[in-house]
Amino acid sequence: MAFILVVEDESIIRSALRRLLEHNEYVVAESDSVENALPLLESEKPDLIISDLRLPGRPGTDLLDLTDTPVLIMTSYASLKSAVDSMKMGAVDYIAKPFDHDEMLASVAAILNQTSEPSPSSVPISTLSPHVESSLNSLMYGHCPEMRRLFELISKVAPTDTTVLIQGESGTGKELAARALHLLSQRQKTPIICVNCAAIPETLIESELFGHEKGAFTGAVGARNGLIEAADGGTLFLDEIGELPLEAQARLLRVLQEGEIRKVGSTQAKQVDVRLVAATHRNLKAMTQTGQFREDLFYRLHVMQLIIPPLRTRGEDVTGLAKLLLDKLAQKMGKRGLKFSDDALNLIRQYHWPGNVRELENAVERAVILVDNTTITCSLLDVELDQPSSIKPTDVEVLAATHVNHDMDDKNVAGEKSAELSLEDYFQHFVLENQESMSETELARKLGISRKSLWERRQRLGIPRSKKMAKGS
Repeated sequence: MAFILVVEDESIIRSALRRLLEHNEYVVAESDSVENALPLLESEKPDLIISDLRLPGRPGTDLLDLTDTPVLIMTSYASLKSAVDSMKMGAVDYIAKPFDHDEMLASVAAILNQTSEPSPSSVPISTLSPHVESSLNSLMYGHCPEMRRLFELISKVAPTDTTVLIQGESGTGKELAARALHLLSQRQKTPIICVNCAAIPETLIESELFGHEKGAFTGAVGARNGLIEAADGGTLFLDEIGELPLEAQARLLRVLQEGEIRKVGSTQAKQVDVRLVAATHRNLKAMTQTGQFREDLFYRLHVMQLIIPPLRTRGEDVTGLAKLLLDKLAQKMGKRGLKFSDDALNLIRQYHWPGNVRELENAVERAVILVDNTTITCSLLDVELDQPSSIKPTDVEVLAATHVNHDMDDKNVAGEKSAELSLEDYFQHFVLENQESMSETELARKLGISRKSLWERRQRLGIPRSKKMAKGS
């Protein structure tokens, strides 16, 4: 059982992070400063240190010189450039506040796996059969321990009809994992229907999924089968399932419980045999607590969970994948013999890739289009190492550490009062308590997020603006 030291001066964040880690069976110790962490480092050697960047006294990066234990740096969005600098100083990774619980757990698992397991080159292909290995490699690439374990899980769960929830950041390849599950299942000769729930207007989603009868609503000039019925006998992949409206969630729950659908405007139910695979980059468990996602549906989906690791945690996979993409795109565009310069490969290794595999593929494709000779250089990749906008606040969820300005005089008192609140409750409490005296800009700055992100979270959590703010807008 891994031992993790959390160094964070905000008591609410420290307490919540401890509960999160302990709930996932890690042993956790706490400290509120680098100085107070030193006795723990001397008496017990932790497997990982999670430290805030800004701490009273000495910054969290000082820990890099005091121990050889891997250090994961946390920072507010406004300080992301400093976080990138900390990576250059030796931090193994960084996470922007506010962070998502699953993002934090995925980063922790990836770091601990990298330090406790053999190097990627020595990881055996293990128990994967040649057929399974070939099928997976036709869709996904990965030699790091995290991807090998993912492949193992896919190979085990694919032959069953178990519902699967795939989680991971945008661009990590969640749809490819779904296609791999289908390809290795008993349903491989039947269709897989892929639906992006975020791309269908809320007013049409039920009709698209379940179908409708003639005259069910304005514009329904004829009966139509839905996408679930089209997937009958096969696999239905619902991407971004967190965007599904509550009414559609109730209908989907019936599909999972009873194996039947009812078209919009119909009184007759029809039996269907569908294997459901869902995917999201959001924290569905947190959404159940705010009423945005049905708890009963969450537990129906959460039978088997697959987590796709972000590209930045996959070590040398990033260069191997870049070379694979280069060969594929060069062949497609008739530009054979292309290669990366040494500087370009170093840039690919060092860049954080916030858009993950999708961003890497776009960068390589752009370079292949623009290259005039046979060498892909840094300038053609068009990425910047010190770009502070690498992680955008709208890409991460509210359920984690909200960074309150260190200059707040009542910070310690507020931290003690709020230590037992969830981080979401704390966010709501802070906004409601201060919005009469602060502008939206000041609120966002205190929370370390953008005004747009603050507005989105108000909408998501149902926090009304004060009457004074509404009049002044």
